[in-house]
Amino acid sequence: MNTSMKPVWVSALLLSSQLAFAQQPTTLPADTTKKPATSIIVSERVNQAPAQKSAAEKNELKYNLNESGSHFFKATFLNQTWLQFNQSNPGSTVVGVPKDNTLSIGLRRTRMQLFGQISDHVFLYIQFGMNNFNYLNGGFNQTGSSNRKIQAFFHDAVSEYIVWKNKDYLKIGGGLTIVNGLSRFSSPSVSSIMSMDVPVFAQATVDQTDEFSRKLSLYARGQVGHLDYRVVMSDPFPIQTNGAALPTYGPNSIFALKGHNKQFQGLFMWQFFDKETNQVPGYITGTYLGARRIVNLEAGFITQKNAMVHLAAPGDTVYQNMNLWSVASYVDMPLNKAKGTAINAYLGYFHTDYGNNYLRFNGALNPASDIAAAQRPGGLGNTQGNTFPMFGTGSVVYGQFGYLMKRNLFGPGNGTLMPYVQAQVANYQRVTNTLGVYNVGLNYLIKGHNGKFTLDYQNRPYYEPSPSTSPLSAGGRRGQLTLQYQVFI
Repeated sequence: MNTSMKPVWVSALLLSSQLAFAQQPTTLPADTTKKPATSIIVSERVNQAPAQKSAAEKNELKYNLNESGSHFFKATFLNQTWLQFNQSNPGSTVVGVPKDNTLSIGLRRTRMQLFGQISDHVFLYIQFGMNNFNYLNGGFNQTGSSNRKIQAFFHDAVSEYIVWKNKDYLKIGGGLTIVNGLSRFSSPSVSSIMSMDVPVFAQATVDQTDEFSRKLSLYARGQVGHLDYRVVMSDPFPIQTNGAALPTYGPNSIFALKGHNKQFQGLFMWQFFDKETNQVPGYITGTYLGARRIVNLEAGFITQKNAMVHLAAPGDTVYQNMNLWSVASYVDMPLNKAKGTAINAYLGYFHTDYGNNYLRFNGALNPASDIAAAQRPGGLGNTQGNTFPMFGTGSVVYGQFGYLMKRNLFGPGNGTLMPYVQAQVANYQRVTNTLGVYNVGLNYLIKGHNGKFTLDYQNRPYYEPSPSTSPLSAGGRRGQLTLQYQVFI
């Protein structure tokens, strides 16, 4: 070994030996304990009786910066692997070949986080990773090709100042962040979601004028009594930078190709019982698996001046504001603490005004690459595979319910089950009838959210071919069965 490298290796070994694994709730974000890090000692004694008490199993990678553990730095890793069988929308093709259905393997999310309380007033958060990585690598671009080696990117890079020491009253931060308004599902903690996937429509501008729901923002957030709040000013990206072919002007609204205005957001939650985690900027826990008694009412909004544009008549360009708001209730609480049973429930109403007749199809980890031109509903592209009208001007009602079965259902250390149902029901200007997307699923929680399998069946509508000036009519329904394996530490 080059002698000049020895100090580097020695330093790395010393640092890694001090990483502690303190017990934590298995949610993202998680509260940080105040206990000092515990060293792990490996015994090399031979032919001796084992110790009377083994060391407790640990759940996190954490390095304490002070003796009390109030200053720390932490790493987490997440991987969600999907095995997907999908009945494709009519006319779907896979790399130029028509396919009625597909069986595919992909990575829904692969993430790593580095974050910590650097001092009493300073918090740093970094996240790096990739999403929707399958054999199409997120889909062919406008040149008909893709690059499987450039998927990973920085999701978050946030610096936060805590105004009052050891108090959550006011935190001021800035950077690339998912601190969003509108709803709790606009800033979801993806490692702790109750169902297999989040309702992506609540991430209202995802990959249009943001970076996978992250924006360059300045925000203030905190908790005062029962109120949890966040207010945000964002600097949205021009749609020209999203890597897709640019939309064209027409009678239906699109994101504006000219001009640039700031976006303003807010989310306010009234917490009747326990407070939710508030440490990591932005992320809101999906389910606490009965560890907390949460009953919340929430209201949120997103607004941006002249964000949308359409042609009222040839040569008559009309700019419109984007105005989105929602109200919702959320419950996550134990039923029987002795048995470990719990429920998770959410019901929300979303008013989504993207301008005149705006509509966008989307599908998670889409396994199809294109759709025959003759089969395009409303003349829209990207309607192949497992997509449906996820975003549109109109209104959406979203609900979910899950039941956590008793602890150690299959015996000590063998985990338990959590079945769930989801429903997304929308009325959009450009769709003739009510749109309903329904999911039913089952979580096998091997070790809480740290290791779990989820089997999910989704039933969605597909739409008839039509010109761009006509409203869309449902032609029938298709299904998708997905098995997810999540590992998180």
